[in-house]
Amino acid sequence: MRVSAKADYAVRAMVELAAADEGEPVKGEQIADSQGIPLRFLENILAELRHQGLVQSRRGAEGGYWLTRAPTEITIAEVIRAVEGPLASVRGERPEEMSYAGDAAPLQRVWVALRSNIRAVLERVTLADVVADELPPQVIELTERPGVWEPH
Repeated sequence: MRVSAKADYAVRAMVELAAADEGEPVKGEQIADSQGIPLRFLENILAELRHQGLVQSRRGAEGGYWLTRAPTEITIAEVIRAVEGPLASVRGERPEEMSYAGDAAPLQRVWVALRSNIRAVLERVTLADVVADELPPQVIELTERPGVWEPH
């Protein structure tokens, strides 16, 4: 799986909003500065997140962005899907829609299993988990397996 800059920026922006005082608008410039995200790119991402119902915004001196739901209710998976679509696809198609002939037939199960594992992490971690630096034990356990920090 490759996490695009867009998905990474969206998650980081949402974490910034989750860390803000509840209901207090946060300026796009503040998010961009604190996370090192190009403002123009961030504004487009925030517009998509707003369109998907994850954030609200208000213009003006007292304006900014805020989450539409509690950080405990928004998963990393939901944020990524909002800006990128499905978590795992093969050549732009959903794994369950793929079919292969002959010896390659089992590949569909490989792609479905891959998606299942991605979901097992990203659907379990909420914005609140990241802000509190309290990731679910299952996720931490995955980071402690031998060799996982080695580049491959």
